[in-house]
Amino acid sequence: MDAAPLHGGGTKDATERVDMDYAEHLRRLSIDAPGPEDRAATSDSLVDAKTRALVRLGALIAVSAAEASIHREVDEAIAAGAQASEVVGVLDSVMPLVGRACIVKASSKVASALGVELDLY
Repeated sequence: MDAAPLHGGGTKDATERVDMDYAEHLRRLSIDAPGPEDRAATSDSLVDAKTRALVRLGALIAVSAAEASIHREVDEAIAAGAQASEVVGVLDSVMPLVGRACIVKASSKVASALGVELDLY
């Protein structure tokens, strides 16, 4: 089967998103909804779901990820059995690597994901 080229130079065979409603795809991306690529990436993992979620949370903190992404990973960690103290512990663990400013920025996102209201002022 010959694949028709796409605007980006790829082919229809190279992606399953050719026929996807682009507005829906953008909506799913903006709220960080899981997709088929997430299931494939986690099905062969050598670490348990809780560890994977906590490690991913640390990576999201390191790149100053959006609140929706942090919220999703906190939800994943809690669903996998992590305690709130373990989630907060990720902030302490990555602080020496990412710096205090990054942690200050991420802490309110993590608090929101945990349902904690911070009295900041």
